[in-house]
Order: sequence, then C-alpha cells, then structure tokens
Amino acid sequence: MTATFYQNKDSFLVAADCIIMGFHENELNILVSRRQIEPLKGGWSLMGGFVNAPESIDEAAERIFGEFTGIKDIFMEQVGAYGEINRDLGERVISIAYYALVNIDEFDTSLAEKYDARWVRLTQLPELVFDHNKMVKDTIGILQRKAAVKPIGFNLLGDQFTLPTLQSLYESIYQESIDKRNFRKKLMTMDILEKLDEKDKSSSKKGAFYYKFNKEKYDQLIQQGLHFSL
Repeated sequence: MTATFYQNKDSFLVAADCIIMGFHENELNILVSRRQIEPLKGGWSLMGGFVNAPESIDEAAERIFGEFTGIKDIFMEQVGAYGEINRDLGERVISIAYYALVNIDEFDTSLAEKYDARWVRLTQLPELVFDHNKMVKDTIGILQRKAAVKPIGFNLLGDQFTLPTLQSLYESIYQESIDKRNFRKKLMTMDILEKLDEKDKSSSKKGAFYYKFNKEKYDQLIQQGLHFSL
C-alpha cells in the first residue's frame, strides 16, 4: 500500500539545468541549444531535463551532463535552486542548477548535432528561455570567487597549456585584464606548474613553453596550510 502522508500537499516538477562551460579561442563559452518542446519551443536554452523518480538531483545532473557532452568524470558543482512561481510557462517547476567545466577538445560534436546545440561565447550569449540568463550570471559569480582560491580553472584546459593561454583563461573568467607580471609571479611562487620541453609556436617563431598542472604539488601546498591564490 502506498503511503499517503502528504496526500493533501501540492506536488511540483523538479528539473536540473546545466551550465556547461568550455574555453575556446581565449574566451569562455557556454553550451546552448534550441529548445525542442513547448513552451518557448525554438528559444535558446541551457542543457536540462527533469529529475526521474529513481534519481537523486546530483544523479540527474550527471546524466544530463553525460547526455549532452559525452564526457565522463566531469567537474560539476551546484549553483542553487530556482523556484519563482511563474519561472516556467508550462507548469510549476523548481530547477536546481549545476555548472560544469569541460575541456572542449573532449566534446563529442555528434551530440551537438543531435540536440541542435552549439558553443556560444559568454560575451555573446543570446537571450535564453525562462531564468537561464540569471543562472549563467550566478554561475560566473561563483566561478570568479572559486577560481581565486582554488585551481578549478585547469578543468577547462587540456593536459598542457602555455602561460599566455592560462592568463587568457583567467581574464575571461574575471572579465577583465590581468597584469602579466603579477599573474606569473603568483603562479611561480606557488610552484604548482611543471614546465615542459615542448613549445607552442602557432602564434610566434619564438614560441611559448607548455606547462602542466602538478596536482601532487598542489596537494602538498594545501597540506602545508598554504593556499592557492590568484
């Protein structure tokens, strides 16, 4: 027999909306798609879906991230809950938003075609359906605060990168220019980057050395009671 403890209470739909971010051509990009169902069919939307009965909210978000990107072991964190009464024109829907940081090079482009999805520069983000623009705005605020004290930005890069690329990434996150000298000084003081022998010569004959993030050194930094700070 089904329990009826809450039979006199209202029921709502619960959704997980996902702000999927990548870094391409020195800019943060957001994955958006044309909404395939009413209401607002055809409008630009974040990736999202409803939470299924056997799923936790986290599990639903992980499923949605996987369906739209094809990437496993994705870095994701919760942004917050969005529950304005009329936020969805269809029914009363409470949405839990999550953001994910992905390496665009690992993105399955065939999935983009399937869902009519595309990467859009953060600075050129169109008007999105419902309250999705607010979700993006809130996400950028969280990302800016976290990137200043944790090396989460490296999730947006490949295994190796140049210092100019890394600086461009943080400038894109903070939406402002960063002093090159101070930026590199802070990085080198923390000693969490490993310089490689290979160079990127795509933008100049001299080229720029590749580096990689050394997680072991970062863990040692934390164990010593020191902090990541940019």
